[in-house]
Amino acid sequence: MRERTEILEETFRKLTEEKKYASLRDLMQTLYPADIAAILSDMPEKLMPAIFRLLPKDLAAETFVEMESDVKEALIRSFSDTELKAVIDEMYMDDAVDLIEEMPANMVRRILAQADADTRKQINEILKYKDDSAGSVMTTEFVALTPRMTAEDAIEEIRKTGVDKETINTCYVLDEKYHLLGTVTIRTLILARPNETCESLMTGNAVSVNTQDDQETAVQTMSKYNFTSLPVVDAENRMVGIITVDDALDIMEEEASEDIAKMAAITPSDKPYLRTGVLDIWKNRIPWLLLLMVSGTFTGIVISRFENALAMVTVLTAYIPMMMDTGGNSGSQASVTIIRGLSLNELEFSDIFRVMWKEFRVSVLCGAALSLVNFGKLMLIDRRFINPDLTVPIAATICLAMFCTVVIAKLVGCTLPMLAKKAKLDPAVMASPFITTIVDVLSLLVLFGLATAILHVG
Repeated sequence: MRERTEILEETFRKLTEEKKYASLRDLMQTLYPADIAAILSDMPEKLMPAIFRLLPKDLAAETFVEMESDVKEALIRSFSDTELKAVIDEMYMDDAVDLIEEMPANMVRRILAQADADTRKQINEILKYKDDSAGSVMTTEFVALTPRMTAEDAIEEIRKTGVDKETINTCYVLDEKYHLLGTVTIRTLILARPNETCESLMTGNAVSVNTQDDQETAVQTMSKYNFTSLPVVDAENRMVGIITVDDALDIMEEEASEDIAKMAAITPSDKPYLRTGVLDIWKNRIPWLLLLMVSGTFTGIVISRFENALAMVTVLTAYIPMMMDTGGNSGSQASVTIIRGLSLNELEFSDIFRVMWKEFRVSVLCGAALSLVNFGKLMLIDRRFINPDLTVPIAATICLAMFCTVVIAKLVGCTLPMLAKKAKLDPAVMASPFITTIVDVLSLLVLFGLATAILHVG
């Protein structure tokens, strides 16, 4: 795919330099908007406007939507007011709202100035919904039908109004107050007898989401029922918009990227890595690193507290990293599994004791296996080749500490994300970095506690 893009980029440059604009226009009309957007994004900024202006109106708008925000901003700066208006007029409402949210304030004023009054009103209505809600990502462009319309009338209505709608595959049957009564597909209308009414053809009890529902809830609903579009209703069950499958895919990508960033202790960014400045990356990473560095001082406090024990049994020092790493890895395994279950609605807070019981049994098996293998390694390899001072009691203490650490780590790893969810926090924040820090401290306390009890040190 990358090789194909590079070839197309070179072709674009060559045709532009040779001023073969007709050939370039014909070539772009054979490509998908996403491909054109990717190629233009890698072109020199001075060439982008000239190439973009060759696109037909509808293809230009579709290509513009696929571009990254910094590329859009560069193009808007080069647009005349007429060109900007032409692009905005061809955009669907949800894409226009996304553009408004991405651009700086001075550019937003210019964009809104070029939009017509009705578009501005709809944009402002959608912008009132809280971020990441179903209302904030919906489009208000859908096909509305009445219950008494015949199939023939409905098809004619679609012909008249469908050109401006984001999708016509599923149409929505509404009463005079815009309450959602049901859905009917274009396939059903085409195959029905001309005089059959929408009321008799529709699927009642339509599944919908509320404008205030989280966007993830909407995506999960679409996935559950295999919808390509999902109606969005207000508190009075009046239909105000739809979420389409392309928006659902964008939301899934956005949420997954956000969770991955949080699980790695990075502030999420909406820009691609290569288009993100060094200072921006630094700003996204340094707060978390500072926080984890400060929290990591607790491990130093524990080690200082048991300094005398370490002085008496120095061989324990060599196994502190192994103990902490094993505990952190065990906790991360449990937390990632639980975070996934929470994100897919497979788990609720009420399941916490069932989860803890299951993870406890898993941890016992994992801890026992790791401890037995580790004991064999300590006796057969470490004692002979690395640490001659390693005795059976010391090895047993290390292995028992490992067993206890694995059990504790998995219980911590499974409970913290669920507690975070209950507290209305993102469970992803409780993934690897925080759990590893907590488990590091606990593993040291377990190791030194057992060493004090078994080896009588400290």
